Amino acid sequence: MDLLIVAVGRARPGPERSLYDHYAARLKSPLILREVEEKRPLPVAQRMEREGELLLACVPPGARIVALDERGKTFGSEAFSRRLADWRDQATPAVAFLIGGADGHSPAVRSRADLLFAFGQMTWPHMLVRGMLAEQLYRAQSIQDGHPYHRA
Repeated sequence: MDLLIVAVGRARPGPERSLYDHYAARLKSPLILREVEEKRPLPVAQRMEREGELLLACVPPGARIVALDERGKTFGSEAFSRRLADWRDQATPAVAFLIGGADGHSPAVRSRADLLFAFGQMTWPHMLVRGMLAEQLYRAQSIQDGHPYHRA
């Protein structure tokens, strides 16, 4: 099962990018990062709609869509790992994690998502979320493999 992070904005070198790279490199299969940007100065609603179009255009056919949203469902690491394992066992070809722009996801993204997922109710910097997500994907893999990285 392919894992993709599709995010609004371009990552620059720095600690957030290093954190992402560190955990992405530890995964057995590659974690694909696709970055999209709308550079035109559009009104908020139009920019959100356009960003949503760009995000959804990167989702491969048959993929499960997980939209990261502060209003989404929270999971413990073991429950998150089970969700990914269930999708893998259902022969899901890919899971695409969508990280929206500063104003959040468009209604189109929210309605297409198979899961609205949150790292709690706090708002996190978008670049940091990439690293946090990569770490949780590595942790999920470790749980599935019975590796001692995850200690509850």
